[in-house]
Amino acid sequence: MLLSEIASRLGLTLKGKDLEITGVNTLAEASASELSFLANPKYAPQLETTGAGAVLVSADQALDTKPCLISAHPYLDFARSVQLFAKPQGSFEGISPLAFVHEAARIDPSAAVAPFVYIGPGAQVGAGVRIFSGSYLGEDCSIGEDTIIYPNCSLMAGTLVGKRVILHAGTVLGSDGFGFAQAASGMTKFPQIGRTVIEDDVEIGANTTIDRAALGETRVGHGTKIDNLVQLGHNVRVGRNCIIVSQVGIAGSTTLGDGVVLAGQVGVAGHLNLGDGCRIGAKSGVGKDVPPGQDLSGIPVMPHGSFLRASAIMPKLPEMKRRLGRLEKELAALREELANKG
Repeated sequence: MLLSEIASRLGLTLKGKDLEITGVNTLAEASASELSFLANPKYAPQLETTGAGAVLVSADQALDTKPCLISAHPYLDFARSVQLFAKPQGSFEGISPLAFVHEAARIDPSAAVAPFVYIGPGAQVGAGVRIFSGSYLGEDCSIGEDTIIYPNCSLMAGTLVGKRVILHAGTVLGSDGFGFAQAASGMTKFPQIGRTVIEDDVEIGANTTIDRAALGETRVGHGTKIDNLVQLGHNVRVGRNCIIVSQVGIAGSTTLGDGVVLAGQVGVAGHLNLGDGCRIGAKSGVGKDVPPGQDLSGIPVMPHGSFLRASAIMPKLPEMKRRLGRLEKELAALREELANKG
């Protein structure tokens, strides 16, 4: 499409001549018919050498030698421009005769169900839903409009999924929570009879698992984005617009407020409350409640600034230990000398 059309659709200002844009790419790899962008100052030198036909930049980075789209938020607006060129995966339509759809399930005529999908009794699939091959929808599941379920996802009985949700390959929703009671004869399973609820506009990464509640519900709030390989235990409640990065594990009955950010490999113990807007650094271990708006890191977590200072000291500890040993010997010798002098 024409660069001027992109500017019009995104509400941006075009500086320079108009031209046809066939795609989007990085500054280093873009061709003369592609649009690129600059959001990180680290890559500013590439503006002068890029082969891109046009660039999306802030006003202070605009070039006189190349057409520019001027944006107050270059990364956000480039993401929007990528949406104009992105092609959706999957080309199937309708309900494949190779899918199993129970006679008591209700499928909107506009939904697409690929071969080798199983949809159980009482399940409801809304308008515009796309379900890829190998996925399992258990009895009484409900899938909202325009949701995409990529291959090999498992939605166990009673799982509720809202509108415009994206479930990437291998996602498991509503599997049993890890609940057992100790008995003299061994471990007795605590039946997990609750459900899992995913609200509208949530995206869940590949091979992430979200357990059903023991009682009540496990819930993920509107707009939250969850990366690959995340585990949410039974009765976890995640607020709106949270970000949970890969390999995070959250134990049962913990509650996250709105806008919480958990970086990669964070572990959160059970029965805790993390307040609105708190952010936890990568590889941290959270074993206590976190007040709203706190930035914490480390094992156990501490204020992020304290963690950075402690991390800076860590490499120096061996030398500090040697120095301390020498000082202790010198101090002992001085004490002995003073004692000998009476």
